[in-house]
Amino acid sequence: MVQRVAYRYAKSLLDIAVDQNNLEAINNDMGTIKEALNNKDLRLLVKSPIIKPAKKIAIFKEIFGGSVDKVTMAFLEIVTKKGRENILLDLTTAFDEQYKKLQHVTGVKLTTAAPISEQDLAQIKSNLLKSTATDKEVDVETAVDPELIGGFVLQMGDKMYDASVAYQLEQVKKKFSDNKYIKQT
Repeated sequence: MVQRVAYRYAKSLLDIAVDQNNLEAINNDMGTIKEALNNKDLRLLVKSPIIKPAKKIAIFKEIFGGSVDKVTMAFLEIVTKKGRENILLDLTTAFDEQYKKLQHVTGVKLTTAAPISEQDLAQIKSNLLKSTATDKEVDVETAVDPELIGGFVLQMGDKMYDASVAYQLEQVKKKFSDNKYIKQT
């Protein structure tokens, strides 16, 4: 439900940005807002039902007033007046996804056990661009998770390819636990 509402609000903002030929500025603004919402105190303030919408709008104006486009500021006001400011983080994510789709960019998350070199990352991007699963461009977000032991996990939209050592070990463990020829104790 939250994702659906966030998607609709993000779509509306995207349409306005395209109509006003202001897409890049508003995309940057949404990135700024998303980054600001990483602050725990701001996130709690935005989600608080105790703080009145007028106070939240005043705080948004104080934080973002001089740094975001007037369309973005008006959008923040509308979202807050409608009582939807609690989904602002989801809204920024939905906007980013729709922006990338409009720009023909496929978002990919690559998680590895150790940091990946720029050369390897360039090779992965090249291979992804050759595949039919990606669009004209690829935006790779990298993350490190030592628990993978080795290998990588590649996420693209709702698809995931797990080539990690941890996953392979889990599969071997399942095969041995399902073995009918070994007596269970």
